[in-house]
Amino acid sequence: MYRTHVLVCGGTGCTSGGCEKVIDALNSEIQAAGLTEEVCVVKTGCHGLCALGPVMIVYPDDILYAMVKPEDAHEIVQEHLLKGRPVTRLIYDDSVTTEGVKSLNDTNFYRKQTRVALRNCGVINPEKIDEYIARDGYMALGKVLTEMTPDEVIQTILDSGLRGRGGAGFPTGLKWKFASGNRGNVQKYVCCNADEGDPGAFMDRSVLEGDPHVVLEAMAIAGYAIGANQGYIYVRAEYPIAVERLKIAIGQAREYGLLGKNIFDSGFDFDIDIRLGAGAFVCGEETALMTSIEGKRGEPRPRPPFPAVKGLFGKPTILNNVETWANIPRIILQGPEWFASMGTEKSKGTKVFALGGKIKNTGLVEIPMGTTLREVVEDIGGGIPNGKKFKAAQTGGPSGGCIPAEHFDVPIDYDNLIAIGSMMGSGGLIVMDEDSCMVDIAKFFLEFTVDESCGKCTPCRIGTRRMLEILEKITEGKATMEDLDRLESLGDYIKQNALCGLGQTAPNPVLSTLRYFRDEYIAHIVDKKCPAGVCKALLSYEVQADKCRGCTVCARNCPTGAVSGSVKQPHSIDQSKCIKCGVCMSVCKFNAIIKK
Repeated sequence: MYRTHVLVCGGTGCTSGGCEKVIDALNSEIQAAGLTEEVCVVKTGCHGLCALGPVMIVYPDDILYAMVKPEDAHEIVQEHLLKGRPVTRLIYDDSVTTEGVKSLNDTNFYRKQTRVALRNCGVINPEKIDEYIARDGYMALGKVLTEMTPDEVIQTILDSGLRGRGGAGFPTGLKWKFASGNRGNVQKYVCCNADEGDPGAFMDRSVLEGDPHVVLEAMAIAGYAIGANQGYIYVRAEYPIAVERLKIAIGQAREYGLLGKNIFDSGFDFDIDIRLGAGAFVCGEETALMTSIEGKRGEPRPRPPFPAVKGLFGKPTILNNVETWANIPRIILQGPEWFASMGTEKSKGTKVFALGGKIKNTGLVEIPMGTTLREVVEDIGGGIPNGKKFKAAQTGGPSGGCIPAEHFDVPIDYDNLIAIGSMMGSGGLIVMDEDSCMVDIAKFFLEFTVDESCGKCTPCRIGTRRMLEILEKITEGKATMEDLDRLESLGDYIKQNALCGLGQTAPNPVLSTLRYFRDEYIAHIVDKKCPAGVCKALLSYEVQADKCRGCTVCARNCPTGAVSGSVKQPHSIDQSKCIKCGVCMSVCKFNAIIKK
């Protein structure tokens, strides 16, 4: 038995920060200190505080070290692991008080979270099936195969109120029920959508990296429920760590008899294979994803028929995203009432968000449905840096909308977000402060959609490009108020006529910013000004003569020679030469240059 476990995050963020070198250094120092039989270093999945990586937690002391470097290993081992004296300078600052170090569950970041889908992430080694089994892994699969009928499984998921975590929030149990007919007589499939193409989203990737077996177990349960014997996980090739850990997990599950023939001697057969996507955003749409698995160009299909009737290879198919699958085993083991006790009346359970943008605690969080945006931003997220004010939050990525400060206290759930012009989406949550231009934000997301459109339907292929052209005119100060009307009508038309859900929701970032920040659009059009000072074409840099000391630093650093003036005399900027790069303002030590 080890007396101490050191859990080092091995997710993508911490891996990019050098966690492998930290682990190697820790093991070397532990060996040198003669602690190999007392201390165990475990490479886990994401702990959540991605901005502070590499991150490690020492148990049972419940101390989190942030931004650990290989050269810190000697001090951690000698002081903390050998002598019991934590290294204060490396401890997560929110857990340090005048009385000492408080429990991580008492810190603002973790206190309001409830980890269901993420319960094993950051706790187990995802590459060892025994650690998953030690946390009740595969018990839910054993229970359904030995104690429950397929219809009872479906009813349990229905009673839990679980809705799909991939975007639209369709009831998961209802989807399974639609595909459950003719068990044993028709070939059926179970699919996992791990494509996750939204900018700023990394929830599904983190679950696959930190707890891959939970997805395999859940898919097997679904296969039993609807009468399918084959599953496919569609994951983008840009997730190499997730893909590698999935391959390891599938191999281990097969070796243990938890995938394959006659699972638990029940007569039930089920296996899973991986299919890699090439990074096409449209392949996150369920019918396009299935078309891609079939080896064809990933394009959406008209619906109906829906996949539950005619899906992969023309056979009945159910598809859920990674986070949805991650909830299934706990619902089976702890009961639908337990899951339904969390959240709101129509949005049960928890939701995982990738928290990013202008926020202190960038990372992965899981909150009960109904938690307010204010709690997420100010409490869990640690607030907005540099004393800036909250302006908006974007949820749902290119398919979602911007939530303004006036809705800061709206409880987050499916229906409330739709009512205020946004949507849950897969779970990206990007925070913006007063320095963000909402017209530029809308343009950013529309550029993404235009680039990722599969081109199959005219409203999306042509309509979004026309919308983008109007936005470009607005940010360049060349638009008229008629363009604003045209932008809005185009958005409404695309929502009603695009073929798939991605095309239908593409105008949302534009329409939501028009709804809440129309004054910014008008300022760009009428005043030819960007209130946030972001849109380059509408900016100008000017020297305040009373503050300029004539040090010539700005002139020497200007790449185009736009700044001129004599030593110890006020300088000036030639606007015809200025490319609005902002270098002059950044190098001025006297705050003499302003952006207007």
